[in-house]
Amino acid sequence: MNVLVIGSGAREHALVWSVAKNRQVERVFAAPGNGGTAAMGGKVENICLKADDIEGLLGFALEHAIDLTIVGPEQPLELGIVDRFRQKQLPVIGPDRYAAQLETSKAFSKAFMERNNIPTASYRVFRTSADALGYLESLDDREYPMVIKASGLCAGKGVVVAESRKQAEEAAVRAMAEERVFGDAANEIVIESFLEGQEASVFVLTDGSDYRLFLPSQDHKRIGEGDTGKNTGGMGAYAPAPLVTEEVMEKVCSRIVEPALAGMRSEGHPYTGFLYVGLMVHDGEPSVVEFNARLGDPEAQVVLPLLGDDLVDALLASLDGTLADVPFSMKPGAASTVVLASGGYPDAYATGRTVTIGPAAESSSDVIVFHAGTTRDNGILKTSGGRVLSVTALGATLQESLERAYRAVEGISFDDAYYRRDIGAKAL
Repeated sequence: MNVLVIGSGAREHALVWSVAKNRQVERVFAAPGNGGTAAMGGKVENICLKADDIEGLLGFALEHAIDLTIVGPEQPLELGIVDRFRQKQLPVIGPDRYAAQLETSKAFSKAFMERNNIPTASYRVFRTSADALGYLESLDDREYPMVIKASGLCAGKGVVVAESRKQAEEAAVRAMAEERVFGDAANEIVIESFLEGQEASVFVLTDGSDYRLFLPSQDHKRIGEGDTGKNTGGMGAYAPAPLVTEEVMEKVCSRIVEPALAGMRSEGHPYTGFLYVGLMVHDGEPSVVEFNARLGDPEAQVVLPLLGDDLVDALLASLDGTLADVPFSMKPGAASTVVLASGGYPDAYATGRTVTIGPAAESSSDVIVFHAGTTRDNGILKTSGGRVLSVTALGATLQESLERAYRAVEGISFDDAYYRRDIGAKAL
């Protein structure tokens, strides 16, 4: 088999790592990949095609007889890559453009949840700053905090939890709608009530009817320790998340996953591929914070290493409707990942810094360094993004996996590197 993995982050490195273990896979192409996938060698090869080059990727898949394409990031899904590949009868993992709106349009997603009685925060959608500001003025101060979201894709950063009307107006609505800090993603603004509780992530692989569950995980989105500061794409994660008990998971399946899949089938667009359910859990009751149309990053870096069976077999089964028949077990123990970021992220940051990865990270069978924002310049590993590396470790317990991850992190260096030191603290 020839497999194409689209994307350049640590999630895609984790997908390439998982796929390459399958003995039937002869070649794995990463488009465009990163410095980590470039160093894997053997059956893995980076190709110089960006994730949003739909026609270029399609041409490559046809020319190189690609047997399976896995879409990592959200942007190609928004551009309709699944629809385009299906037109050419190319097997591809992901939802079509319509179904992908569960992520690519928060306004669509909230209306879909309302139609299908899926628990989520109450909300309003606005298309002008005047209307949004007028709504905020109508609220009583006691109704804060409120959550203001740009409806479109913002790489996990288009959300402001406003503690006051002033913050909601200035830091959120005016910044999004008038200063256009998120560009066209804020053509629609969603304002919703604040959900109490703790966040968790549940990932599903589905063929549109049947589905299989990965272990629940918890992401750390804020840049600062203690969940302070700006939202990022994610600074670390761990799995399994004890917050998602067996009872909570049963509610997630019956109240969220199954109604979502049934709703998409009823609208003529069966949802296929990975579904990310971002949850808020309060007193054992789950509500949806957001849906994503792909695996999360950094959660993929902990749930994929804990998969006990072959990922490729499950993906192929999801394409031919036999997902219920393939093994899909989870390994015992826990996994955690710590993200090393460039200083200044999620705002301005420097690139081109030389990265050194010590033996503590490279020689352990329980540690995997997934690359995100890296490239190789004449064989030298350098930073090329805000999130640079995702250092994952396995252990019999979460405590053990975290200790191994942080030991490995201490052996990695580049100028102005930053990471949070409290990943997993809530669970511990």
